[in-house]
Amino acid sequence: MSAQGVPAGEITSDDKLWACLSYIFTPLIPIIVLLMEDKKNRPFLRYHAFNALVMGIITILLSFIFIGCLVYIYNIYLAVKAYQGAKVEIPVVSNFIRNQGWAQ
Repeated sequence: MSAQGVPAGEITSDDKLWACLSYIFTPLIPIIVLLMEDKKNRPFLRYHAFNALVMGIITILLSFIFIGCLVYIYNIYLAVKAYQGAKVEIPVVSNFIRNQGWAQ
């Protein structure tokens, strides 16, 4: 996984907070973010919301086989990186989201 910085002028502290909360309270907050007109049009926030949503779904599915805890810890790590303003690359998930045209 590589973390790439995004120009700081385009990311507000509100964006960082919503991105962070998206990973911690997934899948609820990502769904809320994607339903809010002013939030879903912000590229940084949209990117993290879709990543968090897919990770939340994976967490729920994997929690039935006791791996969900590890995935949730990874989500917390992603939340910290998002709050720091980094654009993280989640193997397979980030490419899937870009290929679907959901985020850049």
